[in-house]
Amino acid sequence: MSFDSSIQDELEVVKVGLNSKYKSSKPKKVIIVGAGLAGLAAGYELLKAGHNVQIIEAQHRVGGRIYTLREPFAQGLYGEAGAMRIPRAHQLTMAYIEKFGLQTQDFVMGNPNTYAYIGGVKHRMVDVQKNPDILGFETSVKEKGKLAGDLWEELIKPLVQKVEKDGWDEIIDKYDQYSVREFLELNGWSEGLIEMFGLLNNQEAVMNSSFLELFREDGGNYYTNMCQIIGGMDNLSHAFLPTLNPHICYGAKMIAIDQNENEAIIKYQTSAGIFESKGDYAIITVPFPVLRHVEVLKPFSRAKQRAIRQLHYDASAKIFFQTKSRFWETEENIFGGGTVTDLAIRNLFYTNYGKETGRGILLASYTWSEDAQRWGSLPPHERIHQAVENVAAIHPQIRNEFEAGASHMWHDDPFAGGAFALFDPGQQTLLHDEIVKPEGRIYFAGEHASLYHAWIQGAFESGVHVAMEIHKK
Repeated sequence: MSFDSSIQDELEVVKVGLNSKYKSSKPKKVIIVGAGLAGLAAGYELLKAGHNVQIIEAQHRVGGRIYTLREPFAQGLYGEAGAMRIPRAHQLTMAYIEKFGLQTQDFVMGNPNTYAYIGGVKHRMVDVQKNPDILGFETSVKEKGKLAGDLWEELIKPLVQKVEKDGWDEIIDKYDQYSVREFLELNGWSEGLIEMFGLLNNQEAVMNSSFLELFREDGGNYYTNMCQIIGGMDNLSHAFLPTLNPHICYGAKMIAIDQNENEAIIKYQTSAGIFESKGDYAIITVPFPVLRHVEVLKPFSRAKQRAIRQLHYDASAKIFFQTKSRFWETEENIFGGGTVTDLAIRNLFYTNYGKETGRGILLASYTWSEDAQRWGSLPPHERIHQAVENVAAIHPQIRNEFEAGASHMWHDDPFAGGAFALFDPGQQTLLHDEIVKPEGRIYFAGEHASLYHAWIQGAFESGVHVAMEIHKK
């Protein structure tokens, strides 16, 4: 049994199309709200199968939380405000990349030449890996000399084997109630080891989230073999446009949902006024925080309403610097990977694209949860100033190298309302089935309507799955 949930049907649809896998059905009119990757995938597969598709998109771009910032940076440089890396284990995402002929390169995760900046002291990661005790965490005697990440892998290995042998049901029943912190405490970790895990493995801000969220990622080896799309992640969303562009209505904000026995009805507003589209079915791909502010004229079931209200979305913030040179490569021999800190910036990533320009892009800060919310409380210019101060503690060169900066706060984005769905303890059992369940002629897709939260694969899986269900009607 595979560790990941089966996506073989969806994978086959991407490769051969709906009509090749399922008996051709009567053409239907389908209204899709949202031109993120879930909406684009659903629209693409339905249109290819002969259905009539209209995509309503509130913004003037496609991609949703695929958002490649090309301004204010010099030509050839960009920052990935949204998704920036793809696990090669995500077969559905890789299938679309292959289908559209997009080129990829490795996304470097671990790099022994990067730094850990903890308690005001900077160490190369290679030295931390040799002797974790130099960081000064107050671990127990039996934990001395060991990395929290290595102990974490040992801890979850039997659970991974259990899933592969017997499936997910028993693991979900037993562990859905636990947060990451509670799971570690249950297994006897000292507070010092938990702190080390939180800082070195980028988990401190989400320590109170569902254990199953982190277990699904690490057990599925999401972070061990990753890639990025050459030229920018927005090339993936743009690859759908030759087929879908004539069917997209931009600048159209959904304001109400209605349905009757025969049709689904979406009311939307543009700068020119209020309009209405009717179809056999509608697919709603907008995040639940956005859907919360849309009028539903024929109320959804109580269970669906509860899921929309309660599903937890995490905050996320990114801050980018353009630099005059790639000083981290030429002066410090750092080629890709990330530095971890206990500073407000938390995580700093060294991009490996744009070398032909002679300049560079630093992802100066990547934060989640409360860390991200604190950055969001600052005005944009102050974010840049504070991030420069933090980065200078690790790389003093930044004061002379900095040229331009930009930031994006997903929790303050009116079209997102958060970076991604992230279950609180117990929410997979309580909410997941209701999140994905259709309401009459209204279907739901997006990363939140899958168990691949925060990943492109979740958007694709849910979008293709809903297209399959409507096609088979």
